[in-house]
Amino acid sequence: MAYSDLRLIPQSIQDRFIHLLSPLITLFSKWGMSPNPFTFAGVVITSLAAVTFMMGYIRLAGMLILLGGLCDTVDGLIARTTHKATRFGALLDSTVDRYSECIMFLGFGAYFILNEDYGTLAGAFLALCGSFMVSYTRARSESLGFEAKVGIVQRPERIILLGMGALIHITAFQFAIWLVALLANITALQRIRCAYQQNLTGFKQDAVLKT
Repeated sequence: MAYSDLRLIPQSIQDRFIHLLSPLITLFSKWGMSPNPFTFAGVVITSLAAVTFMMGYIRLAGMLILLGGLCDTVDGLIARTTHKATRFGALLDSTVDRYSECIMFLGFGAYFILNEDYGTLAGAFLALCGSFMVSYTRARSESLGFEAKVGIVQRPERIILLGMGALIHITAFQFAIWLVALLANITALQRIRCAYQQNLTGFKQDAVLKT
């Protein structure tokens, strides 16, 4: 396995979790449910998480963060299972995810400002920047013809780290913030490196064809 293929939560574990959700997804599909309600439920629940975190209900916020992340997983699975996946649906899902993360980190930031924890506030800002750059580097790479789905910390890992950190203790959450800040930015760099390697491969192939 290449370094760029490594993930903090191995794909095999994620696949097992998705397998556990299969009966629920099948049931929703039989009921004819659309993925869109789950997409919007995710952003609503994450917004509630931001408010509860700002108010100091840390563990409740952690549960809501994980529940919002679950909705994000379910909407994609329903879209694929019911063959309702469309390019616009993918755009809508990605856009709503970015708004969810922005609102979530605003809630974190408000809490740390109210508690005068400016060090962790800086970490939250770096984590937000890293989260957006992970998404941007993939989108920009794919628009240029590269594939950049690699990375050690993608959205599922970020949600689990932050949600579990909040559930455990505020100190664990502060650690999770800095871990996301570090690893999300590393992930963005991994994607840039991946695109660069593909670019080099393309130049070599062109050179061989011209000789």
